[in-house]
Amino acid sequence: MKIKAQLSMVLNLDKCIGCHTCSIPCKNVWTNRKGAEYMWFNNVETKPGIGYPKEWENPSISRGGWVMEDGRLRLRAGGRIHKAARIFHNPDLPVIDDYYEPWTYDYEALVTGPGKKHQPAVRPRSRITGDPMKIQWGPNWEDDLAGVCETGARDVNFAGLDHAVYLTFQRVFMLHLPRLCEHCLNPACAASCPSGAIYKRDEDGIVLVDQERCRGWRYCVSGCPYKKVYFNWKTGRSEKCIFCYPRIEAGLTTLCAHSCVGRIRYVGVVLYDSDRIREAAAAETDPAVYPAHLDLFLDPSDPETAAAARDQGIPDHVMAAARRSPVFLLAKTWGLALPLHPEFRTLPMVWYIPPLSPVAAAASAASEAVETAVDNLRIPVRYLANLLAAGDEAPVRNALKRLTAVRAYMRTVRVEGKPDAEIPASVGLDPESIHRIYELLAIARIEDRFVVPTAFYPDGSHRHAAQGCAGFPECR
Repeated sequence: MKIKAQLSMVLNLDKCIGCHTCSIPCKNVWTNRKGAEYMWFNNVETKPGIGYPKEWENPSISRGGWVMEDGRLRLRAGGRIHKAARIFHNPDLPVIDDYYEPWTYDYEALVTGPGKKHQPAVRPRSRITGDPMKIQWGPNWEDDLAGVCETGARDVNFAGLDHAVYLTFQRVFMLHLPRLCEHCLNPACAASCPSGAIYKRDEDGIVLVDQERCRGWRYCVSGCPYKKVYFNWKTGRSEKCIFCYPRIEAGLTTLCAHSCVGRIRYVGVVLYDSDRIREAAAAETDPAVYPAHLDLFLDPSDPETAAAARDQGIPDHVMAAARRSPVFLLAKTWGLALPLHPEFRTLPMVWYIPPLSPVAAAASAASEAVETAVDNLRIPVRYLANLLAAGDEAPVRNALKRLTAVRAYMRTVRVEGKPDAEIPASVGLDPESIHRIYELLAIARIEDRFVVPTAFYPDGSHRHAAQGCAGFPECR
């Protein structure tokens, strides 16, 4: 067993309001330069919809991730030999129109132009060519269901559902899906790179691009099923989300998490057995990937795991962070958070808590209401299962029932003053767990949502010892 630590994130879709506040600081800090105008390391999509870039979820178009073929795990777009044979021709790349051609306006003409009788106007100009252009798509083109009547039918998450029914005015539903690089345990981008420029940091699992080794082949772009690797047309190099590692090394959280006004993001350390990555990624069926992925996570409170981790060089302050990790609680302990499209078999490490839509059916405190509320929610469970569990409704139903039980039980506590112990028991929890979930999802302090250990040298000394570890004393 080889134990490694992974910085991970959980996003609570039940609280995302689609304000895009997470995207702006990321854009201003990391992609505010020539050649990166169209890049959004973090973006917020509205579902249903085809997203950014267009139809990134459709494997027949994006050709990213891994597949099982003849009992073997292989890249969907072909391995290194296949790529080397056509290294100057990559037909699986998204084109700029799939993202959007970035534009600006001639604002100076508005200021310096002569006076006119009519409202002044300027035409949009491409930030790539400088020529006038007609705006036809953008990173938030489907925001709040804009245009979903045209694009919604191509949303692959409607598999097994009649999309026409759920796109009518009376039945339409909406949820916001913030997306960033998944910093996968089995990254297809790294496996697709002919020059070996993409690597996974050993100390924290963050996936980065070595700008010196990158040769601009762009197979990482086509290989990533989430389409979160971008090509900088100015430098000729690939770029991607770096999980704000300069902040992480100082014990601070990412910019997207820090700026989130809805407090939907949780960042923490997860320990996993790296020797079993291939076994998990090569699960026999797509729905089996999620439980196999979950089995990789190791309990940092287990004495045997703690001893093995210490023997393998994982510092005590990282272990302390892992024991307080909100990610481990939400994903492993309570089963509330699920991975995005586990059928891509990259073993992503940015997980999502599925949203509860209108909760009128869950307002009753009766335990029977918890059982029936999930089927009465506006968002179809099947849609969420296609998004977060490779079509398997069981883990999604489990998460939704537990979220509903938290609301129902806390209503009996706070409103009725008569706690109903049958509600936690109906979803396999106890009252103490319900209270802990409520405190973490509803009223958590920043030090409980972001448990980030500082970086360390190979000798175990802290690189930023003065910063501590996100405020908790046991790892200083």
